[in-house]
Amino acid sequence: QVQLVESGGGLVQAGGSLRLSCAASGGIFGFRTMGWYRQTPGEQRDLVATITIGNDPNYADSVKGRFTISRDHAKNTVYLQMNSLKPEDTAVYYCYAQLAPFGSKWGQGTQVTVSS
Repeated sequence: QVQLVESGGGLVQAGGSLRLSCAASGGIFGFRTMGWYRQTPGEQRDLVATITIGNDPNYADSVKGRFTISRDHAKNTVYLQMNSLKPEDTAVYYCYAQLAPFGSKWGQGTQVTVSS
């Protein structure tokens, strides 16, 4: 059974940093694109950043220059380094993984709260 285990969320002051981790397991044929989305109450889940199996990143405009996504293929783990955090970054952050050869999986979510 595929599992995504997220960690690293929490409360931080504006301007601070957090690092999210997502460890994937159970994917017999591996994982393709992995990444992070976020959601606030009453809103849709939005892209934050993704990274392909070839390590090509893609970022939402709102986080470019502040967030960095990376990936450890040996550990099937994806990271999101979040710097210069703003109150508007407050959300539940969800890990996402595309399974090989097809399918996808979401993590349970981790809360990130940025105080002003």
